[in-house]
Amino acid sequence: MAGGWAKDGAVSEQIEASIEDELARMKGRRAPVGESLTECAECGEEIPEKRRQAIPGVKLCVDCASERDGAANARGGINRRGSKDSQLR
Repeated sequence: MAGGWAKDGAVSEQIEASIEDELARMKGRRAPVGESLTECAECGEEIPEKRRQAIPGVKLCVDCASERDGAANARGGINRRGSKDSQLR
């Protein structure tokens, strides 16, 4: 139930649009290709067999992949949909 000037269902639409945007962003990321490495390309640590089976073509261990993903996800928390909160920043 929306209040004020917003139409009914506006909050749900905004949440769904945000989820769709994030899913599209994730699908657009390049997936590893080729044969999985047994050792991490960055630190040289062994990549567990289960990880190599789960992600074909994996080149990084969990720690290095998490570090790289964390650096890539440094995005602003601005609501692009034009809510009052985003306009006050």
